[in-house]
Amino acid sequence: MDAASIGRAITRMAHEIAERNSDDSGLAVIGIRTHGVPLAQRLAGILAGILKRDVPAGELDIAMHRDDIALRVAPVVGTSQISFDVTDKIIVLVDDVLFTGRSIRAALDEITDFGRPKQIQLAVLVDRGHREWPIRQDLAGKNVPAALTERVAVRLTEVDGKDEVVIER
Repeated sequence: MDAASIGRAITRMAHEIAERNSDDSGLAVIGIRTHGVPLAQRLAGILAGILKRDVPAGELDIAMHRDDIALRVAPVVGTSQISFDVTDKIIVLVDDVLFTGRSIRAALDEITDFGRPKQIQLAVLVDRGHREWPIRQDLAGKNVPAALTERVAVRLTEVDGKDEVVIER
């Protein structure tokens, strides 16, 4: 995916989110660090324009909830930044790539540390398959079949200086 196709995918996802949630003023977007955060911010901006109201965005650090934290030599643990109450809100959880489902499981645990949302919808830029957990996306920018030996790399301007999605072998 190049910058234009990423932009189209995010815009399409925002319109689908707005269509599903047009009657609910309790909509908020939360991105998983690192690349889910700028995606969430972009979605929130587009949604605000579509819905004609503010759509709060937050960022989630899932390090403490990862099931492999004990295997990491020096895990880097940050803090989540959610400046709104998630209780009774519809939360759109945003990540760059959905793979095994383990990061999403960790994110769900972290979100519930902040309260009890009304609903959580999962939006990912790329769904590459190969789930190990019973997790599915509600919205995907693109389904990219990739072998287990391949890596789907998402690069975003806010983090990496350019927008692209590539498969690395």
